[in-house]
Amino acid sequence: MNERPIVGIAVCWILGYMLALVWQTEMLNVYVSMGAGMLCCLVFMYKLRGTSAIAALLIMAAAAGIFGEYDGRNRTALSLPVDAEAEVSVRGMIVSTVEVDGDRVSFQLEADSVERGQGMEATADTDAEADKETADQVDAGERTETTAYASARGKEPLLDAEAATAARSAEAGAQQVLQLSRKERLIVSVRLLKKQEQDTAKGWQRGDRIELSGTIKQPSGARNFDGFDYRRYLYYKHIHWQLTVKGLGAITVTPPDKAGVWLPLRWNDRFRGLLADQVELLFPPEQSGFMKGMLIGLTDEIDPQQFDRFSRLGLTHIIAISGLNVAIFLGCVLWVLRKLGMTRESYLLTAMALVPLYIMVTGASPSIVRAGIMAMIALYAAYRNRMKDGMNIAFIAGLGMLIWDPYYLVDVSFQLSYLVTLGIMLGVPHMNRLLPVSHKKLRDALSITVVAQLISFPISIYYFNQFSLLSLAANFIIVPVFSTFVMPVGTVAMLTALLHAAAGAWIGWTVVKVNAALFAVVEWFSRLDAFQTLWPTPSPIWILSYYGLLAALGWCLHFARERHAGEAAADSAAPMPMLYTDKEAVWQARLSALNRGLLLPASVCGFIALLWFAYSLESGKAEGRVQFLDVGQGDSILIRTPGRGHTILVDGGGTVTFRKPGEEWKQRQEPYEVGKKLLVPLLKKRGVQTIDEIVLTHQDADHYGGLQAVLEQIPVRRLLFNGTLNPGEAVEALFQTALSKGTELVRVSAGDTLRAGGDTTLHILSPLPSVEEKGMEIKLEKKQNPSSVVFLMEMAGTRWLFTGDMDTAAERKVIAAWSGKERPTADGTHGRDDTGLTGTGPVDVIKIAHHGSKTSTSLEWLAAWQPKHAVISAGVNNIYRHPSPQVIDRLTASSISIHRTDRHGEVQMAVKDGQIRMRTKLPGSAEN
Repeated sequence: MNERPIVGIAVCWILGYMLALVWQTEMLNVYVSMGAGMLCCLVFMYKLRGTSAIAALLIMAAAAGIFGEYDGRNRTALSLPVDAEAEVSVRGMIVSTVEVDGDRVSFQLEADSVERGQGMEATADTDAEADKETADQVDAGERTETTAYASARGKEPLLDAEAATAARSAEAGAQQVLQLSRKERLIVSVRLLKKQEQDTAKGWQRGDRIELSGTIKQPSGARNFDGFDYRRYLYYKHIHWQLTVKGLGAITVTPPDKAGVWLPLRWNDRFRGLLADQVELLFPPEQSGFMKGMLIGLTDEIDPQQFDRFSRLGLTHIIAISGLNVAIFLGCVLWVLRKLGMTRESYLLTAMALVPLYIMVTGASPSIVRAGIMAMIALYAAYRNRMKDGMNIAFIAGLGMLIWDPYYLVDVSFQLSYLVTLGIMLGVPHMNRLLPVSHKKLRDALSITVVAQLISFPISIYYFNQFSLLSLAANFIIVPVFSTFVMPVGTVAMLTALLHAAAGAWIGWTVVKVNAALFAVVEWFSRLDAFQTLWPTPSPIWILSYYGLLAALGWCLHFARERHAGEAAADSAAPMPMLYTDKEAVWQARLSALNRGLLLPASVCGFIALLWFAYSLESGKAEGRVQFLDVGQGDSILIRTPGRGHTILVDGGGTVTFRKPGEEWKQRQEPYEVGKKLLVPLLKKRGVQTIDEIVLTHQDADHYGGLQAVLEQIPVRRLLFNGTLNPGEAVEALFQTALSKGTELVRVSAGDTLRAGGDTTLHILSPLPSVEEKGMEIKLEKKQNPSSVVFLMEMAGTRWLFTGDMDTAAERKVIAAWSGKERPTADGTHGRDDTGLTGTGPVDVIKIAHHGSKTSTSLEWLAAWQPKHAVISAGVNNIYRHPSPQVIDRLTASSISIHRTDRHGEVQMAVKDGQIRMRTKLPGSAEN
């Protein structure tokens, strides 16, 4: 801390923020910071003993107080109850770019006033899809027209406590327009009703005044354990409410009547839009979205499949604007300015002045802000001819960003950018000495790639749960081409096209050809599934241990390299440590001897053990687990048998869309798909590296839709289905994907048995085989519910019944077939059951069929199985109104405990020694 005080202060400041994140209490506030700061000054004034340690603790306390105060002020000004929604009218200003994607318009609004109607209904979220989509922005272009605003009558202002008191003193029932005590930022989602409304919305810009009416509610929180928390995501952006609007009939947009701080941002949006238009003209559709992301930070139009390929190989940093872009930009600028004959002082100051403009044009993400601040500090130091210390520059920039916005600490872009930057500064010089490569440029490139991979690895698996063993090779081969050719030449082509379209197109042609070749390489690499590894989410303690062991391993290798190269004295010829008079030399000799005998092999073994522990974290647990995932209006159940048993996924949910001819314009760039956005990330976070069996109960979209993404990203050994086919492109693509991935398709019917581990057995109860089906491989069947795969699972002394979407007729058939001790056989007759299943009998848990539809779950069915607990998987406020009140009444009359995903979120059950332990994601007890 004495040698680099800025580094020590920044580290203590970050630790203080982390303390405040973990220990959230009102005791941490600005007064704590002021007190700690004053004490710190006194410590240095009086030069107390242990000054550095005391100062470090006080700096941590001051930082914790700052974070606590900042977080405490992040509160809404609106007085709506939690989880309530209301019809409101809002006036304010658009404070972001406006994204128009299909039939959805998204932007951020800074509200001056909010009025609500007399009635307010406390309900759950009604538009789950809108909640799951983040408000990414694209350029809006010029505003072309406005729409009429339908003012609401009989409304009262929705205000914070102070303003609400004033409102209550006004005349009851009168419409009032009051200013909020402070402005409230909202995320707005508008669903367009007509194609012509797209052109209108594309004309909206940052700084426009807007009046609109819609439904306000809190964004949805996570409904599954380990799931994405959209509410928390927006909280760190100071957004507490989401406003949804249908159509433009209740919206008025007007240009601003005076200039403000938003005006430069408005100009910047227009300029970025102009650049984006040039990119679209220069590059084909399959490349234009990628180039927009790389050159100006507009990532909304990147092809989703293309982005997935880059993500699988750990190459998304190519698309993200970061320090590499700033370095290339400054290199080009300095070269041009020198060629123009400018003096050293002039071109350094000019380049420093251009950096903020570049930050704005490229989107001002945390990574580019960090790189820009560091670049400006370094340029200023060069201008003043002062020694430049990269570590100090990095920590000054980071400390400044964290003081400006403490929430940068939880931003993944900020974390990766700084960790990789610091890792390269500290690690590359040592890695250069370790690598046996004589060519300097090649060695430097390899060192940077290796160090960046090692540093980013734990953060990557924490957030994304995947790592490709080809990532190192892909980065080493592909990144230099993008950074040294594609990005600089693409930038030149884009800027040239502003002046001369033909010249820009000629320059861009070379980039198009290089991109095509590189995209082909990326696609080939990404198809090599055997090199893709999936990792459960590690704990913060594991991440700290990783970096600690990595540092220890690097230190040991450094000493070993020096010893073998003759850069340090050989231990055999060195005198005894006690002959040294210099204390540092004594410790160096001791550690060198220890390193040779113990530290190096211990560090290597410890590092390997740490990696293996993280990779196999979820395997070998003694208890079985059955997890009813909340996938909205659909089914998906994850079963993990005790010990090193099987992983079974029953159905995968699915997004059902109803699109009429002529409504193709409503299609979004990347529509919400439950498998890709919810199910696969959850499985990866839980360490599902291979699925032994997928049980596809039947081929309705809300059961099979999410399985397409599962098959594409996670290895699956067997796919069990009911032996029928519901004709359709999506279903056929699902089976084709399974075959192409080497997944075995297994047709099951009543009487089949599956052993899934030592004490887990699945007994297939339905569909019942018949003589007519004998000899047929696949039967075409559009009505799938009666043919659902129904099975009884016996696990660790417990019994579970899974029912798909079977109806009451199928229930009666199963009861008739299994009420005795004989089971159906393939010829339609009955034979002895030698699997141990003896009729129906009591079960511990039943999955209620068809999301609680009244066409299923008869009293006869419940009497046959006598379940203790029932789980209903249904979407919040679904259009089918599942579960049916009749089904709830039947379950209640049978004294069955009810768990519902629409009310409780995910329902998890753990099984051990015949006992079942339950928990739900959302608070609330089971219904009886």
